[in-house]
Amino acid sequence: MIIKGAEPFFFPGGEEGVLLIHGFTGSPAELLLCGEFLNRAGFTVLGVRLAGHGTNEKDLMRMTNEDWLDSVADGYAILKSVCKKIFVVGHSMGALLSLKISLLKDVAKVVTIAAPIFIDENSGLELLPPREKCGEHFELRPRRHLENVPHAANKVYIKMPLISVHELLDLLGDVKNSLPKISVPILIIHAEDDHTTSPKSADFIFENIGSTDKELLKIPDGGHLLPLTENREFVFEKITGFLKRG
Repeated sequence: MIIKGAEPFFFPGGEEGVLLIHGFTGSPAELLLCGEFLNRAGFTVLGVRLAGHGTNEKDLMRMTNEDWLDSVADGYAILKSVCKKIFVVGHSMGALLSLKISLLKDVAKVVTIAAPIFIDENSGLELLPPREKCGEHFELRPRRHLENVPHAANKVYIKMPLISVHELLDLLGDVKNSLPKISVPILIIHAEDDHTTSPKSADFIFENIGSTDKELLKIPDGGHLLPLTENREFVFEKITGFLKRG
């Protein structure tokens, strides 16, 4: 059963569509405010729900990074059926998937927010057991208590399947190696005080991606959850300006 408020969302608009992709253990609700902002700017917007997300931790545990990519491809197909041009905006793991889908589909522009090429060194990632020893093991995570955000945006999983972390890392490695092949125009956004995905991730993408049309936006504060922070309107404005630019 999908958590109330964690469903995909679709906002009809113009002939230019924006596909929004949420992050690991999250849900479309994390990008709902961004979607509403972009829709007011005239875009048709679809926020996809990645496989195994927005339901329960055991659903996530059964999914692979290919399943997540299939969710994105399905969303792309829906949006392409009603729009002539498709932009993709992804947050965190969704940013990795936005880069990946740009290699497979006709994507006009990509925006990455807090893309995790490098995980923060204090995350404890070095303690992750080998894949074969993860089994049905979970790591407890703190509850989220953000204010003035969609209710479901605080409903992230409080138990993280360790096997799913391996799937995330596999996706990360794949995208990292594929950066030189990516040529889509891109806006790379990262907060300097992100303690989940290291800000040096943004520099690495900028320096290694094959795109010639590329912009790097570093924001002094806002943490990892830029689409939900108090700075979000500024971030949304920058995204909108980049997508509308000829």
